[in-house]
Amino acid sequence: MKSGHFFVLMYSFSTCWNSHRHTDGRAMLREIRDLGFEYAELSHGTRISLLPGILEAVDAGEIRISSLHNFCPLPMGVNHSAPNLYQFSSERARERELALRYTLKTLELASRVGASVVVLHLGSIEMKNHTDKLLEMLARGQKDHLKYDRLCAEIEEKRQARKGPFFERTCEALKQILPEAESRGVRLGIENRQSLEELPLDSDFETLFKDLASPNLVYWHDTGHGQIKENLGFTPHARHVESLQHHLGGFHIHDVQFPGRDHCAPGEGSIDFPALKPFLKPDHIKVFELGPSVSPEAVRRGVEHIKTLWGNSD
Repeated sequence: MKSGHFFVLMYSFSTCWNSHRHTDGRAMLREIRDLGFEYAELSHGTRISLLPGILEAVDAGEIRISSLHNFCPLPMGVNHSAPNLYQFSSERARERELALRYTLKTLELASRVGASVVVLHLGSIEMKNHTDKLLEMLARGQKDHLKYDRLCAEIEEKRQARKGPFFERTCEALKQILPEAESRGVRLGIENRQSLEELPLDSDFETLFKDLASPNLVYWHDTGHGQIKENLGFTPHARHVESLQHHLGGFHIHDVQFPGRDHCAPGEGSIDFPALKPFLKPDHIKVFELGPSVSPEAVRRGVEHIKTLWGNSD
């Protein structure tokens, strides 16, 4: 199957749920197929040792690959999920070079397995991580405290003041990657992030799509990250999706238990999934991205919950 000849997709399932349990990529994908999925996303936990079995399964027609999550496969010697291992935004030229190199390898694999999208993390602003502190305060019921409001205002001021060079380096990297994506017929899905320090800031997506106008650059919405941002008091979840619906290419689907425990099975958290339904299109890739601790029974319940709310195949 030629990459870029996209198909109306049902639902897909990310190997982030089971890649750590397998030494054989074919067995990993068969487990997903046995859950009832025709499509899988290769996650950022895909070790090089899993590739032979993955290719066997794909070539045999046992399953189709909807998408890959950068970096995929993992760099040699890295055996755990590491999507932020190298960042396009880094002040260090060597790190930016490695981020570019392994992203191009991911695009190469996407082309080989017929995936139509590579999901990207774009980097971060080098500043103190305040997100975890805010989540701790939320868990203690301190959202209405003056200290919480002050910290939010301080974070917003700092990240706006510091983001410039980090965002510019990220955009420069995308300008280098896009021609390769276009030539391979693969789209780049720019994912919203849960941490307030990560790029792009939610307010910068429109600037990104305006400055880097390309049909191969799309917005990738992670439902868990969107809910965490709403819980933090920064970005209303459904309104954010609505604002970017014309750029939307796909979803990572998982639920969030307040305030920030994500990658739960849908229906086990607080996300208002019906509020997101108006923005769905049949050609959007809808990937369940559930944590390794979610049981097969909870997976099935979560999948059924979404299909009941969103429809069986579109």
